[in-house]
Amino acid sequence: MLTPEPIRTARLDLLPLRVDHAEEMAEALADPRLHTYTGGVPHSPAALRARYERLVSGSPDPAVSWCNWVLFQRGESRLVGTVQATVTDRAAEIAWVVGTPWQGQGLATEAARGLVDRLERQHVTTVVAHIHPGHRASQSVAAATGLAPTDRRRDGEIRWELSLPG
Repeated sequence: MLTPEPIRTARLDLLPLRVDHAEEMAEALADPRLHTYTGGVPHSPAALRARYERLVSGSPDPAVSWCNWVLFQRGESRLVGTVQATVTDRAAEIAWVVGTPWQGQGLATEAARGLVDRLERQHVTTVVAHIHPGHRASQSVAAATGLAPTDRRRDGEIRWELSLPG
């Protein structure tokens, strides 16, 4: 079982998700454009709180670890996004989101690299992300983090993979 521990990068503190992050994160992730490729709409603080309660309670499957972090940008002293990893055995599926006002600054790449470094230290050998074929920004983050596209798809999204030494 993997549990989220704080991760420090050059500009970010990746902090283990807590329910009380919901209000600030609802504000950071309020732009409907964040859902262009993933669907849905921004969550209200109450809906995000309920979601975070489910996430921090952990996976109902003891063989699966749900690891979620919020991105605290030290320079602005505020939460600006999230990264997550669903870990089973020695494989992890990762995802990231950075609020619209902070996009284009390399924060998602920095956070994803920090996450992958941590996963490698935890002996994860395969990292996967599923990315919409039109989402160029997420493709750039994946590539900069070392993932490469495969010919496999799930729900129309391209599977990107990285093999780690383990």
